[in-house]
Amino acid sequence: MDTKKLEALAAAVRLGSFTRAAEVLGYTQSGLTHMMNALEKELGFPVLVRDRSGVRLTAGGERIFPLVQDCLSAVETLEREVALVNSDQEETIRVASYASIAVHWLPEVIQQFRASHPNVSVNLRMGNVDDVYRWLQEDRVDMCFASRQENVNADWIHLKDDPLLVILPPDYDLHGATSFPVSRFDGQELMTASPGLHLDTMRVMSRCGVQPLVGQNRISDSAIISMVEHGLGISVLSELVLQGRQSAVQALPIDPPAFRELGVALPLRRELRPAARQFIAEVRKMVDKL
Repeated sequence: MDTKKLEALAAAVRLGSFTRAAEVLGYTQSGLTHMMNALEKELGFPVLVRDRSGVRLTAGGERIFPLVQDCLSAVETLEREVALVNSDQEETIRVASYASIAVHWLPEVIQQFRASHPNVSVNLRMGNVDDVYRWLQEDRVDMCFASRQENVNADWIHLKDDPLLVILPPDYDLHGATSFPVSRFDGQELMTASPGLHLDTMRVMSRCGVQPLVGQNRISDSAIISMVEHGLGISVLSELVLQGRQSAVQALPIDPPAFRELGVALPLRRELRPAARQFIAEVRKMVDKL
């Protein structure tokens, strides 16, 4: 099957118009119409409804369109790999990550990956939840390691559940408690950390019907720990963020247990290059050992 016809179909569906699709692809409108007619004849059923408002998929078109997208993604990946082989250039995997994941998970993985893949470099950039997902949507990175955000349209690979912990001043009287009831956050002033942790924390609070008093300012994780240490309030951080940094504060699990889901977000329906798949496999292998 001619992939040019599939590309034309995808453009027409995305843009909702033969005219706009033809302009983007550099065809005449009659030429694009001829391609779609030929595609439908080849398939044996109509894939597009065409009227004055534009074009849209038929029921049959809806059924096959996800497979069309998968096919185009696979072709794009193949062409990229062929170009790399022919040019004999070093491949680069572009990775975005939260700081906590970049610090505690990725250095060891990158070191081992470079040793086994000397012709592949890893370009790592750190950012908050808004940064990493924006870079992914803008195709500035191949993947991002972050906490799962349901409102982001991306493929997702789960890696690990990262428990959320309440952090308290060293002299906070727990009366022997070994956990912190989430209900105690209701009406309580809560210092919020980075945007990603803030979203993950407030999602838990909302699910439990709890409304803490949250200020507009969000400060770094390190500043949060320091402020709690000096008795200026309480906060919620994750186990990974606190790793190796909680000696000056008390950290307790929330009751009922709460966590953020950490994993890899990928461009929707895009076939990963072999080296990128191997890099993710190395990360999963390392995380499974934790």
